[in-house]
Amino acid sequence: MSLAPRVVLVHRRTELDELVARHGTRGQAEFFLRTRGRDLAEVTAADAAVRAALAAASAAIPLDWRRGEVERADLDRFLFTPEDVVVVVGQDGLVANVAKYLDGQPVIGVAPGEPGVLVKHPAHAVADLVRSPGAVEHRTMAELTADDGQRLLALNEIYLGHAGHQTARYRLRAGGTAERQASSGLLVGTGTGATGWSGSSGRRGRRRPPGPPAPKET
Repeated sequence: MSLAPRVVLVHRRTELDELVARHGTRGQAEFFLRTRGRDLAEVTAADAAVRAALAAASAAIPLDWRRGEVERADLDRFLFTPEDVVVVVGQDGLVANVAKYLDGQPVIGVAPGEPGVLVKHPAHAVADLVRSPGAVEHRTMAELTADDGQRLLALNEIYLGHAGHQTARYRLRAGGTAERQASSGLLVGTGTGATGWSGSSGRRGRRRPPGPPAPKET
């Protein structure tokens, strides 16, 4: 008898959770925010939206399916299995972060508020999406293999440079040519990351910027 599919809910601690953990009480958190011109009500509303989306997504999981839940901070210790369906509740950046721990599992991005580029779905859509995800959008990831054998994956970009932000010196090879370079570092981006850091550093402000790669382009 085969195991039922498993839905894994991925989320991160809300800003309210982090503030209360750091300052001890909501009152202290409110005082901290007020000194910076912010209101606790804004943070509380965002926390409530995330909790509501998580509850709705959890309730939408079929009763005969298995389920798991993991916070962003514990992703590197969580064991995903090939049959998992991953439901990410949060912002686009959380989808990009969880992607490097996956190996072909489908990801459904759920937005607690306004939809984003990677979190496109409301929580109530999870019930239908986990059973029939429809057209799956494949995205290319950047891969780095270090000289010590370590492997790094990223959905948005990988930064290569000196850890202390000093000038980095490196050699670029393309085809049969090579040349030495010196700069603050090298940014290797994907089509998914083309609208973020890669876009701001490599395209914006140029008279004729090169076109960004597509999300599936290698």
